[in-house]
Amino acid sequence: MKYHLVPDEIPYTGKELRNHWTYRNFGILGDSVVAFVGPCQVDLDSMVDLEDVLNDDYIYSKKMLNFIVEVFGISLQEGVLLQRLFSSIIQDRINALIPNDPVKRRGDDLFFRDTAKLSVSICTVSPTSILIHTGLNIDAHGAPVEAAGLASELNLADSIDSLALACMRTLTEEWSDIRLSCCKVRAVL
Repeated sequence: MKYHLVPDEIPYTGKELRNHWTYRNFGILGDSVVAFVGPCQVDLDSMVDLEDVLNDDYIYSKKMLNFIVEVFGISLQEGVLLQRLFSSIIQDRINALIPNDPVKRRGDDLFFRDTAKLSVSICTVSPTSILIHTGLNIDAHGAPVEAAGLASELNLADSIDSLALACMRTLTEEWSDIRLSCCKVRAVL
């Protein structure tokens, strides 16, 4: 798995959650995770989560740290497990920066002070791969739910890039180790 931090701001609209988006935009072929900062607004027509569509919800963040993960050759269930692993990695990295006020994880969502939503996340399947989007509010003002931001509430404005790189590096190391673990065992009959 390769990773890349995009230096330019990119808005996230939901249309970026497409197979080979990383390859088409950054030349990264294969399993990957890409991070970028930008405003986030996902309208109903670009929503992947059918529960959100049925509830007439939308996603908005004035500024968000976005991650797009693409992995080939795994099932949707394995993708959801990878999504939850990534959420745990992000939680651990944030909590190392703010140990006195830890972020909590429920499923694939991260919360600050139990109720303020810090993240959005979805895992879906494309014709060729599993895709995960995880977004962390940087500035939560104007969000449609009670929300917290890395800069606005957690005071991590100066740590966004280093946080993104640490999370991506840890995910790629875990993914590599998982793949190696699958190769080193013998079958039992």
